[in-house]
Amino acid sequence: MYFEYDEKSIDYLKIKDPILGKAIDIIGRIERPVQADLYESLVNSIVGQQISTAAHKTIWKRIQDFYGEVTPQKICSTPLENLQKFGISFRKAEYILENSQKVLTGELDIKALKTKGDEEIIKELSALKGIGIWTAEMLMIFCMQRPNIVSYGDLAILRGMRMLYRHRKIDKKLFAKYQRRYSPYGSLASLYLWAIAGGAIPDLKDPAPKNKK
Repeated sequence: MYFEYDEKSIDYLKIKDPILGKAIDIIGRIERPVQADLYESLVNSIVGQQISTAAHKTIWKRIQDFYGEVTPQKICSTPLENLQKFGISFRKAEYILENSQKVLTGELDIKALKTKGDEEIIKELSALKGIGIWTAEMLMIFCMQRPNIVSYGDLAILRGMRMLYRHRKIDKKLFAKYQRRYSPYGSLASLYLWAIAGGAIPDLKDPAPKNKK
């Protein structure tokens, strides 16, 4: 399952931003995997914080192998110390358990989030333990498939902008200009900025000044 977008959104970005449009033509279609279940994605995101990708995959596989389907009912029936045995910290285990209890009691209505606006979703998700604004925005893209998310807190997004537009620095004012330009397809623009930051166009280098040691 991949992030869904159509030719209309591609054409819109090309017209609004010819520089990005050229990059889109070079890179081609991007297929980024998404997760369908918001609760599972929320737990997964907490598990993966501040650890390597390899460690994250290992721990998440243990959790999936143990539970099968990861649900708030199953998590809430697990003692805190048993959650830690998967390889996560005490604090992460606390966050996962507390957030799962909120889902189970209805304090956090996962289904109702789908009907709310972006700002309201960010506010509700980032109020949870272990979920900041950046994590909320990533959940909105890679689980909820919200179409217009560009994260100022994402270092790779900022790097992609610097590389594409040849800026030494992206401040909030400049970021907001591009964010408005991409709207209402900011999430799709984000996919291409991530690709650029990752080296999808080898000729583009980051013009940010190097830190002096």
